[in-house]
Amino acid sequence: MEKYKEDADKALRREKKRRAKYERKIEKRRYRQALRKEHRYGTNETLRWDRLDNTAHLFPVIAGESMSNVYRIFVVLNEEVKKEILQQALNIVLPKFDGFNVRLRRGVFWYYFEENGKPAPAVREENTYPCRYIVQNQNRSYLFRVSYYKNRINLEVFHVLTDGMGGINFLKELTYQYLRIAHPLLQKKTGDLLSVDTSLNREDSFLKNYRKSHVKGYKTQKAFLLKGEKLRAGEFGVIHGIMSVEALKKVSHRYDASINEYLVASFIYSIYTESMRGAQRKYPIRAAVPVNLRPFFHSVTTKNFFVMVSAEFLPVKEQYTFSEVLKITKQSLQEQITREHLENLFSYNVSNEKNLMARAVPLFIKNMAIRYVYTKAALANTTTVTNIGNVSVADDYMPYIQMFGAFLAMSKGQPLKGTICSYGDKLIFTFSSVLADSSIQRGFFRRMSEDGLKVAVESNGVYYD
Repeated sequence: MEKYKEDADKALRREKKRRAKYERKIEKRRYRQALRKEHRYGTNETLRWDRLDNTAHLFPVIAGESMSNVYRIFVVLNEEVKKEILQQALNIVLPKFDGFNVRLRRGVFWYYFEENGKPAPAVREENTYPCRYIVQNQNRSYLFRVSYYKNRINLEVFHVLTDGMGGINFLKELTYQYLRIAHPLLQKKTGDLLSVDTSLNREDSFLKNYRKSHVKGYKTQKAFLLKGEKLRAGEFGVIHGIMSVEALKKVSHRYDASINEYLVASFIYSIYTESMRGAQRKYPIRAAVPVNLRPFFHSVTTKNFFVMVSAEFLPVKEQYTFSEVLKITKQSLQEQITREHLENLFSYNVSNEKNLMARAVPLFIKNMAIRYVYTKAALANTTTVTNIGNVSVADDYMPYIQMFGAFLAMSKGQPLKGTICSYGDKLIFTFSSVLADSSIQRGFFRRMSEDGLKVAVESNGVYYD
């Protein structure tokens, strides 16, 4: 009899636990629903739940070990980085940035962000190749990582969070906080408040600025693709070319071009001479160039807010000079970088997202469609060249900072990419690649030298053998 009573008590306790667990689950679901109703865009209130911006919907679908969609922005200081101070700085800064203090969740119809609330991810000394896939459950569910090496601080961000402008926004404040802790006199002078030019805005500027559109402006025709022997699995080649902004400005003006146009054209020309071997081809060299939309639409959002235009060069005769390639590249970019065209590009995407039928389709079906569209679009570009622009810092911190730089991970059909970033009079053009051959990079820097530019070249050592 006693045994039956014990079994009954155990069964009752199990049932109570089961019911309590079920009630907690229901309560949590109701809480999330309430948060969704309460959420207001463009405020700096504590972030509980948030939608992904229009561009961000792509990244969780296509990301994986072979295509991480992680970019790196780094700052080089004039002193060695101390791990404990960097961790302390991250612990202080992270709670101030709702846009970084989130984890990614999978809903029935869309992915969404949810407040993370866990301790900041651990700062580590760099000992692996950069831009690796960020596995959330190995990173306290955060979508970024911070590492250091000698006097360099690295911020790596899963693109779903933000674009390069949002990444710079966060890295600058992390650097400021690090320097304040490392130099108490600096802290006494500047205080602990965020810089006045640091944005915390989480507005979805795509939604705010789009207009109904059915015009597709993106190139979908196949481009010339770079092929060749790849580096060993897991390896990632990085080559930096450091040059003077003033000297580069003079050379660009000589060609009646902007610095961006000159560098993009130089990259295309090096692909033409080193990979195409100067031959006529059926497919064009097409470089995707991300355009920051904030200046065009008066936005300060820290979400993604950019579109891609394409610099295109199709050789239709036997030989081209660099001047000819530059002229074609310049015209191609200038025709596309207008407010009206840029608005058409993102309005088409947002219109598709807001389509009532598409919104009702379950996420797993959306994902299949997104992968298909992405694959087609990815093969329409040979490479990507992104320009982070000139990074400025508050005067008090300038003596401690040597330079900023950035580079991108690989994507489908694009084993070689370029990134432009400048600080003061130093501009860094960084190649990131998984190709074993570095002849395109060498051709690019040779082109710079022919124009009289002095370029200091550094790498992560992958090509030393």
